[in-house]
Amino acid sequence: MRVVVAMSGGVDSSVAAALLAQQGHDVVGLSMQLYDQSGGETTFGSCCTLDDLHDARRVAARIGIPHYIVNFERKFNETVVSDFIREYAAGRTPIPCVHCNGDLKFATLVERAASFDASFVATGHYARVSRDESTGRCRLLRGLDRNKDQSYFLFTLTQDQLAHAMFPVGELDKPAVREQARALGLSVADKKDSHEICFVAAGDHAAFLEKQGVARASGEIRDVDGAVLGRHDGIHRFTVGQRKGLGLSTGIPLYVVGIDAPTQSVTVGPREALEKHELTASGVNWISGVTPVSGSRVTAQIRHRHREAAATIHPIGPDRVRLEFDTPQAAIAPGQALVMYQRDEVLGGGWID
Repeated sequence: MRVVVAMSGGVDSSVAAALLAQQGHDVVGLSMQLYDQSGGETTFGSCCTLDDLHDARRVAARIGIPHYIVNFERKFNETVVSDFIREYAAGRTPIPCVHCNGDLKFATLVERAASFDASFVATGHYARVSRDESTGRCRLLRGLDRNKDQSYFLFTLTQDQLAHAMFPVGELDKPAVREQARALGLSVADKKDSHEICFVAAGDHAAFLEKQGVARASGEIRDVDGAVLGRHDGIHRFTVGQRKGLGLSTGIPLYVVGIDAPTQSVTVGPREALEKHELTASGVNWISGVTPVSGSRVTAQIRHRHREAAATIHPIGPDRVRLEFDTPQAAIAPGQALVMYQRDEVLGGGWID
């Protein structure tokens, strides 16, 4: 069976390709060039660099598979970078990795795979797919290694995309993946993982946004009662839950609890002001294709590293949901992803309003 593997140059996707080749599949490696690699001054981080593309090519040569680099610069900018800029300018906190994985990698690579006469697209995500042979329904499951689980970033996948998806390292933990890479003699066996947004150098999102034209518009910093405590030079410099960098001296710890784009104001308050019992989310994708009944019980994550919390869901039409937590959750940030689970299965997710 022919499988296209998205090869980022990291150890996870490299081992995914190697395992599939070992299993006898006809493997084709594809690496995505996401931004200008012409050698000029760059503002991008350490992920998806020219060195990563070279690493992917070396791994492909080592395991004896063809390797191609596909230029996705324009689509990456339209799908991921532009959304990131718009969301911050609107006072929201985006999560670009979800758009990159679902809207770019899978949506585009499934199409590209067809041109290679490939039946499946594989990635190095720590996630799993379960297929019901009787119904044809696909279920997206957490990766076996809960510390590395990446199912949170894949909630936008559809039944058609999951039907063509493979996650070869989803049944392994990270130490086992690195051991596999060493046993296969892969040069990336001990390569560090990237934990930053690939197009934001050194994690300085404010500098990136300003270079992209987001204005440093001054506004007021207010407390929860409306009293003005100070001024700031741009709402794009703040996220809900932020404590550092407020430029205030009040004697008590204060956190960003709200951002209002129309008035360019930032509201701060004590930690307890961050805690909320419920939220609404839009653009919800139910992976099964069927909206759950109101009152269904789930566990939910409001950030990737957020400890999942018990909750009840109340769908509002096909693509919105109101969710009530059993206990209040801190720093629910508009623009972030809400992902809902039942045990290890991803029911779906959406964007926090």
